Amino acid sequence: MKKIWISALDKDQEKVQKMMSVVKTYGLGVDGHFWLDDLTKMAWDGALEPLAATDTALWIIIGTEASWQTPSVRQGLSLLALAVQHQKGLGFPILLVPTEGTIDPETLPTLFRGAEVLPFATSTLGPKIVALANRPVTSLDPGYRLNLHALHGIGLWFEVGPPKNIPWDGAMFGVHGADIDVHGVGPADGIPARTVLEYAMKGMKVTLGEEEFTTWAAQNHLDGAMSYYVRVQGVPDKLLFGPYADDDDAEVHIVSLT
Repeated sequence: MKKIWISALDKDQEKVQKMMSVVKTYGLGVDGHFWLDDLTKMAWDGALEPLAATDTALWIIIGTEASWQTPSVRQGLSLLALAVQHQKGLGFPILLVPTEGTIDPETLPTLFRGAEVLPFATSTLGPKIVALANRPVTSLDPGYRLNLHALHGIGLWFEVGPPKNIPWDGAMFGVHGADIDVHGVGPADGIPARTVLEYAMKGMKVTLGEEEFTTWAAQNHLDGAMSYYVRVQGVPDKLLFGPYADDDDAEVHIVSLT
């Protein structure tokens, strides 16, 4: 049975129960949680395992428009989405259900700009959920691999690397609103216990517009099986990353988490 995971941003039992009833009416399994806004304890990580499960076909986030305006909530949701999309693909469907107000995906963090939005009171909510849950996950290639690892008591690590068929001669990773204190290179999907860095650079400042990113880099050769890792102190509101380059023509990707 395909399952739906619901993240409720507000502790509104009545609306959550109604949403779960709608899902069950259409023969889908359903589970979920009330969102815990605690970045320090990485509370968002508790929903990663059920969301990444093979039978989870859709992520529904229900809440008021106002609940989406809290920066820490947006950051936590973005971190969870980043980890889920790494495992299930960028095309994994996400449905935002505002219970009050409206939500414009273009104003949301980067990872939610492809999400569907449907008001809670809409009569077609049930059929839309069924359609999304049965929609094949579209294979999308953004030109990079991006992942994170929430190691409680050790720290928050971001992982970046090239797509399978286009190697990078080095990588750079920057954060805005946070700092970096450790970096390394190793096999994908697991922080290396030991690492040898080639021409490592720390604490570079990269300015885009009015924003300055603290950026670290290394020039190790990376392919689809190797990644560059950085440990971040705090929670950034924006990420900057891409293949290493020492000129103004560097190819960089920007991901907003707020």
